[in-house]
Amino acid sequence: MNRLWEGVRASSHDFRSTTNVFPPLDREKIAVDLELRTQGAARGRQDEPPALSQSLDEVEQSIVTRVEEEKLTAYQVLEDQFQTYDERLRNLDFDDQFSLIRQANTTSLSDFKAEVKTGANELHGLRKGLKIAEDELAHFKEQHKLRRAARLSSGAWYFLKIALVVLLLLIETIFNGNFLAVGSQRGLLGGVLEAFTFAFLNITFALLFGLLWVRFITHRNILLKLFGLIGIGAYFAFAVIINLALAHYRELAEGSGLAEAGREVVTRLASDPFVLTQLNSWTLFGVGLLFSIIAFLDGLFWTDPYVGFASVQKRLNAARDDYAGEVEERVELLRDVREEHNAKVQDIIRDLSQRRREAAAIIEHRARLGKLFQEHQNHLERTANELLTVYREANRKTRTAPEPAHFSESFVLERATVSPPSMDESHAERLSRKIEQAQEELSGQIANIGQAFEEAMAQYHQLDDIAPEARNGATQTS
Repeated sequence: MNRLWEGVRASSHDFRSTTNVFPPLDREKIAVDLELRTQGAARGRQDEPPALSQSLDEVEQSIVTRVEEEKLTAYQVLEDQFQTYDERLRNLDFDDQFSLIRQANTTSLSDFKAEVKTGANELHGLRKGLKIAEDELAHFKEQHKLRRAARLSSGAWYFLKIALVVLLLLIETIFNGNFLAVGSQRGLLGGVLEAFTFAFLNITFALLFGLLWVRFITHRNILLKLFGLIGIGAYFAFAVIINLALAHYRELAEGSGLAEAGREVVTRLASDPFVLTQLNSWTLFGVGLLFSIIAFLDGLFWTDPYVGFASVQKRLNAARDDYAGEVEERVELLRDVREEHNAKVQDIIRDLSQRRREAAAIIEHRARLGKLFQEHQNHLERTANELLTVYREANRKTRTAPEPAHFSESFVLERATVSPPSMDESHAERLSRKIEQAQEELSGQIANIGQAFEEAMAQYHQLDDIAPEARNGATQTS
């Protein structure tokens, strides 16, 4: 099909027909060149040619020779023109076009079906992966007695959760930094750095407790549920200790160095953890514990609360998206192949019509050229007789003896035979029928490709019977 299409783009058979191929002879100029009146009068005074002469004299022979030469020249022009027309007809190369069309009709459909088969094989593999993912989810839900869909967060929801954690970290850092800066020997900057360290531990560990440990409380397994309950206690113990440590650190840092304050915090936590002498310390403890609980809840509801449920659902969604995306890509590919093929076929059909018109025009001009040559030969014969008349009239006026008998006879030009055209009307009619047949075959090829496309869609949709959930995403593209 590509070779046919390239041939359509490359072919150009414009030609110009002219009716001035055989210019008429200038009778007066020839009469002057051959000095017919002068020689006729001179030879008449000598009574030449003799009355008994039966053949043309030398002057008459020169006229005939001149006309014969013109006839030969015109005949050569005719043959050259015929050869040019024959070359143009051969350049149309209908036989090669018909051969390529038959080849394209044979291979295009098989190539399209091969592309369909390749796509079906690719989809079959993805379909099997999707089926496995569906079976995994069904088994997971059955094993854990789940009758609901997994709760999955969208990309925007994940962004909001991350933004919340970052916001908590920044707010707690700034809030704690203002309190710790009072007792820090390095001022506000030192207080902010110390506050960031406590805030990072407080927020991060709270998030990890909720995301990785406490979520086991929803599990069906008793041991894992107990493990999750232990995680709740561990979290609250950690949150209280880390925020009490921060509150004690603030009070002790005002009157001693950092090293002494650190050691004293450990002692206080072991002996009197809830003894705080300043209201700001209790405020620092309460705000830190609040932010920790928010981060803990954020981690707890980061994804589906049942451990492993979201992962299985995500694998199924990924397999479904891969399958639906491949179906969409394959359908779009087949649609592009079909449209490209049909566009090329339409170009070839138009090219055949144009070539048929060109062939008809070439044959018509060739026949017209043959008629022009016949008319030109008639013109040459009339011109020869007119020139002979000029010579003979001048000869008659000056001669005293009777004129030869052939003076009253007309010259008959021996006609050159025009060779029959290489493509006559019957051949042109047969060619026209072949072209129409080829165009019908190409139009049928468009219908065959369309039918193959519909069959491919049906074949792809049969795969959806095994993966019905992917059908909604796949059928929208078909």
